[in-house]
Amino acid sequence: MPVICLVGVLLNFLTGIALTDRVFYFPLYLDTIFTVSVTLIGGPVWGMLCGALSNIVSHTYIFWGFEGYLFAICNMTTALITHAFVRFFSKELALPYLPDASRRSRHLEGIMNRIVVLVLLSFTLCLAMSILGGIITVIIVQIGGYARDTERLHSFLGPILFSEDSPMLLAEILSRIPVNIVDRHITAFLGYGAALLCVKGLRRRG
Repeated sequence: MPVICLVGVLLNFLTGIALTDRVFYFPLYLDTIFTVSVTLIGGPVWGMLCGALSNIVSHTYIFWGFEGYLFAICNMTTALITHAFVRFFSKELALPYLPDASRRSRHLEGIMNRIVVLVLLSFTLCLAMSILGGIITVIIVQIGGYARDTERLHSFLGPILFSEDSPMLLAEILSRIPVNIVDRHITAFLGYGAALLCVKGLRRRG
């Protein structure tokens, strides 16, 4: 698990910072895909560690102030929410090491179950990350250490959706939701797929 966790941190960095910010300039984050994977494989502790380290590495790389490390809370929350879905939907997710995996359906019903759970996970992560991201941003703005990220799509949506008199917290949270809907669907499905491939590969080697 230490190796898997560190690989997850590296891949989070490559997709979230090196890829989206430095190569293709996507208006998404995509920095927790492998936090989901590590959580599905190793549980919440390893997932939270992967999320926290991913934030530390990524923010150190694009350092703009110590306040940015607060967003590690979002990454760690991603692991906790993902683990909750594993506990409640172990049969539907059908990972090979889960108790119900031996009885999983290989038909359309089994596939649809997984899709439904991953969509629910995506929307839950979307709401959680939008709320936490908005709260953390407002806190950092208030202490004077953060300029709003003008390269992200939500920074353009805010002025379109809200007037200057709108509460900052409301604007920060709601303007993140459209971005996070896309971002967290990609994160949940790719994270699940990566976890499934990793577990199957380890089982074959074992």
